[in-house]
Amino acid sequence: MTDDLVRSDAATLAAGIAAGELSSVEITQACLDQIHATDERYGAFLHVAADAALAAAAAVDAAIAAGEQLASPLAGVPLALKDVFTTVDMPTTCASKILAGWHAPYDATVTMRLRAAGIPILGKTNMDEFAMGSSTENSAYQVTRNPWDTDRVPGGSGGGSATALAAFQAPLAIGTDTGGSIRQPAALTATVGVKPTYGTVSRYGLIACASSLDQGGPCARTVRDAALLHQVIAGHDARDSTSVTAEIPDLIAAAQVGATGDLRGVRVGVVRQLRSGEGYQPGVLASFEAAVDRLTELGAQVSEVDCPNLEHALAAYYLIMPSEVSSNLARFDAMRFGLRVGDDGTRSAEEVMALTRAAGFGPEVKRRIMIGTYALSAGYYDAYYNQAQKVRTLVARDLDAAYQNVDVLVSPTTPSTAFKLGEKIDDPLAMYFFDLCTLPMNLAGHCAMSVPSGLSADDGLPVGLQIMAPPLADDRLYQVGAAFEAARGELPVAPTL
Repeated sequence: MTDDLVRSDAATLAAGIAAGELSSVEITQACLDQIHATDERYGAFLHVAADAALAAAAAVDAAIAAGEQLASPLAGVPLALKDVFTTVDMPTTCASKILAGWHAPYDATVTMRLRAAGIPILGKTNMDEFAMGSSTENSAYQVTRNPWDTDRVPGGSGGGSATALAAFQAPLAIGTDTGGSIRQPAALTATVGVKPTYGTVSRYGLIACASSLDQGGPCARTVRDAALLHQVIAGHDARDSTSVTAEIPDLIAAAQVGATGDLRGVRVGVVRQLRSGEGYQPGVLASFEAAVDRLTELGAQVSEVDCPNLEHALAAYYLIMPSEVSSNLARFDAMRFGLRVGDDGTRSAEEVMALTRAAGFGPEVKRRIMIGTYALSAGYYDAYYNQAQKVRTLVARDLDAAYQNVDVLVSPTTPSTAFKLGEKIDDPLAMYFFDLCTLPMNLAGHCAMSVPSGLSADDGLPVGLQIMAPPLADDRLYQVGAAFEAARGELPVAPTL
């Protein structure tokens, strides 16, 4: 029974809880038992909040027993939360030594909405430090391993959330996506990850990496589960100055329509710049072409589209993102909260600040701060940062032009399957290249989803299909993603389980 509980999808669990056939406490305990039994092997969690999760689950069971209306369709279904969202009852470290043991004085809006929806939070998941990385190897605390091959990375920066799903430690998870940090781990672990339209999920309490790029979003094992979770966390928030007031489409209904498998009338564009080239693994490209053929079989009208400025998106992103990092991480100054090193009464504030940052930030964070500070410096601002912003505009214009003729765009989510632990850690450019397919959506503020497309013939590892749509057209992701998922059929579970 326990195995059935942890392997069930969230929608099935939610229906059982609402009908009184399943207990939220029983489901939550089963997930906690799975974490206890497997996380030494996978390293998905930085903090497990067993007592708080069980208390939240018990409250849902009590509400059902009293005949009360449930707070949301996912009430009682437990979830893993990326350790970049503030939580008053758990540490929030962003996987950095500079925030070791720090407890925030307030909950993030996403955290509050999860609690209000009756969703027990199992704990906080591992990540690349301050969400900077593509492998979750940049965590200051531990390495997270891919359940499909524990010698390989689970992707990043949200590898902990994706691994928790793939290892059946949680049926739902939350991640953040600055350049692919939800979608890329989803692709490498055969899970579903969605980057919502920028501004539709509040960033209040999401510790910023790059404020114009960061976006929280749902992670799940099925498209329908992702839609249910997305609906819970989305919506305007007056506390976030970048939050949009526009109505969010009915994502659950879109997933239900898609699950019928009928894509007649849907126009799909294959992005020429993202379907081939140096660094693409043959098995990934073969899986992608097979996925496109399947969309055609479902009735979609498929055509190739040209977005020439996407060829410059990677370079622009890795100037804009570090520049915003340089600005955002200036707040970690050892004066107000977090780590403080060398404060023995003999050193100046500047000396303490320098010692603290040297000890508290990891190599990748320091690298990006330095790149960003250089790009913003006098004499270089126009040559680097300003030019990168111009390229960003051109990327958005290319995508807007493409959507005049198609409803969604598709590409591989990543150029290759999961790489070996340590393989790219000393080669930053190779690591940055891994975000090639995902980061254009962050530059433009558009929405995108990664859904498993199968296993690569090269190595038997998962491959992701990326589906992209214009701003506020997130429902198109769920329609196409659910249709593809239904046609694809069941995938095997990770072999290490």
